[in-house]
Amino acid sequence: GSWPGLSAVLVLGDNQYENGALAKYQQSYGPSWGALLALTRPVPGNHEYLTAGASGYYTYFGSAAGDPAKGWYSYDLGAWHLVALNSNCAAIGGCGAGSPQQAWLEADLLANLGKCTLAYWHHPRFSSGPHGDDASTDAFWRTLYRFGADVVLNGHDHIYERFHRQTPWAVADASAPRQFTVGTGGKNHTSVVSLRPNSAFTDAATFGALRLTLQPAAYTYEFVSEAGAVLESGSTACHLRTAERALAYYSLAP
Repeated sequence: GSWPGLSAVLVLGDNQYENGALAKYQQSYGPSWGALLALTRPVPGNHEYLTAGASGYYTYFGSAAGDPAKGWYSYDLGAWHLVALNSNCAAIGGCGAGSPQQAWLEADLLANLGKCTLAYWHHPRFSSGPHGDDASTDAFWRTLYRFGADVVLNGHDHIYERFHRQTPWAVADASAPRQFTVGTGGKNHTSVVSLRPNSAFTDAATFGALRLTLQPAAYTYEFVSEAGAVLESGSTACHLRTAERALAYYSLAP
């Protein structure tokens, strides 16, 4: 169905199976989600990179996907700052502390302090699904936590999972980001294998999407099934952290 008033569509990687060949994007993705291409701000998954350099993905989405050698970029949406990251670390010079992407992320967040902030990439740092926790994006989390980011969106595991706000070392903390894993786009479902700390809600049986309403200093979320049912919802205020607050968090990381 259509969602009136839609401002952007964030696709979270593995957008097309089984690989990212351009012909597959054109033939399968195109007639479905491709209808919203003008609003789409994508990130690549591991399946995109089964096609060398994820070339089909970068060709299909064009400038919206960013530099094909990087795949990360940022933009503003209303009062919010959104950051699209590439968690295919081996393909783009790493994701760790001091990597080109992490250094860019730090500079980008520093330039956008005091805004509600949402970041998204493919491989979740925390997951109760079969892939489990993935430490390769730990530096992303540490940087986002320090600068007061609000929301993290991921895919990869074919489940829906919402976490309580938590630190990069998995301690509940209302000043930390909240992660949503939304791997419910329709390929298949996997399962909830081992419930992780701070997991708040899981669904491994529903195809659907996460609808976010980004307000000036808060957001609401609804996990909406393919049939249009709202399976869970909530609302949370933004952190709006200042430079002084961000710098103070340097001393808190274990």
